[in-house]
Amino acid sequence: MPAFAPLPSGQSYFMINCTAEYADPAHSVNKRSAADQINMSVSFPRPSKNDHKQVWHLATPIIVANLSVPMLGAVDTAVIGHLDQSFYLGAVAVGAVIFQFIYWSFGFLRMGTTGLTAQALGSKNYAEVQAIFYRALILGAAIAIAIWLLQLPILWVALALFEASEQVEILGATYFHVRIWSAPAVLANYCLVGWFIGIRNTRAALLLQVWMNGLNILLDLLFVLGFGLDVAGVAAATVISEYCAAGAGLVLFHRHARHMNIDRERPRIIDGAKLKRMLFINLDIFIRTFCLLFAFSFFTAQAAKLNDDILAANAVLIQFQHFLSFGLDGFAHAAEALVGGAIGAGNRARLRAAVITSGYWALAIAVLYTIIYAGAGGLIIELLTGIEDVRALAGEFLVWLIISPIISVWSFMLDGIFIGATRTREMRNGMLISLAIFIAAVFVLKPELGNHGLWLALMLFMVARAVTLGVYYPKLERTVDRD
Repeated sequence: MPAFAPLPSGQSYFMINCTAEYADPAHSVNKRSAADQINMSVSFPRPSKNDHKQVWHLATPIIVANLSVPMLGAVDTAVIGHLDQSFYLGAVAVGAVIFQFIYWSFGFLRMGTTGLTAQALGSKNYAEVQAIFYRALILGAAIAIAIWLLQLPILWVALALFEASEQVEILGATYFHVRIWSAPAVLANYCLVGWFIGIRNTRAALLLQVWMNGLNILLDLLFVLGFGLDVAGVAAATVISEYCAAGAGLVLFHRHARHMNIDRERPRIIDGAKLKRMLFINLDIFIRTFCLLFAFSFFTAQAAKLNDDILAANAVLIQFQHFLSFGLDGFAHAAEALVGGAIGAGNRARLRAAVITSGYWALAIAVLYTIIYAGAGGLIIELLTGIEDVRALAGEFLVWLIISPIISVWSFMLDGIFIGATRTREMRNGMLISLAIFIAAVFVLKPELGNHGLWLALMLFMVARAVTLGVYYPKLERTVDRD
């Protein structure tokens, strides 16, 4: 469907974009025996063709959209990586990590919006579906203003943590001073993408991501290769594209909200109890996301302490992880929407179908990534940088990215399940434990193994994330469709 095409007359958006509901033959039974309850907690039904179809219906646009994100990162790396000094690449890596840390600390605006919206949609409360977006947008605007006001101390702390070379710090600060002005657009886009996933309109998320990242790539090439703006050009291209995406997304939101609200019930944005719930959910996700970003920032900072060439090599290799994460996120996002809808409807059978089917396909995609990285990893490195020393170092550590997909898939899927269920306290606690394990592993392994020790610690971090959430999952399932 074209981005701005009107919906057919007389049809709600929900009717067009949601496929058939999962049937739960036992749902109408109000009382079950203890034996039935035990059996239900351990049985795993075989997914139907409709289950697979629904997962792919939601996941495919997200996969296509997300593949444009690492493509953008790859272009950023490639245009800077072909300049004559490695510190340009290191500066973009440091600057990008700073903003991943800043902006994705507030990634709850995407994740919390998805879970709450999916649950409201599952309970067929369409006015609340709209109100959730407005609440998230207001919160995002307040956060953006705070980021602007605190930008100088944020930069000072960030550069102090990295302890990179003088050239990297100077150019990294240049990147920061340009990119910081995109804060309102970035946070608005989080709200928009989260809302569209929550209402199962992943095609809209696709359109926004492709529009933003495609424009960003074109501006990258124009500003860096055409105008010679190096690091500042990369940052300016990102700022412009993010504002263009936010504007298009707001237009799409109003079009879809108008068609969805067929009874014209006015959304109640200011609701004390619901605002309190959103804030608590978002606080948990904030802590969880802050820990996740701290882990990757700590990883980069530890590489910077080794030398600029290792920092640059890891900047190239981390693009492999980005390709992986955005591919797996397609099924994690599908799980978010389907799990949230199942919980909103109080339907345990639908919950299990969402978990099993999305997990099945995520594992298949992870295996495919491993095969591609093993066969073409060296070629990908050559495309990302022309600096021979960086190429050689990246090839030495490529083995970690080859095994990463099979290790990482479980944490991605469990994140999606718990986001859709808005079981954010468990996510927070699991991430705190995982971060402690990661930091301890770095201090133990890095002195003996160097950069290999850093990558091993990162793999252990992925394992810890999966194990901690996996322990909590049975309790999550027992809370759905209870007698």
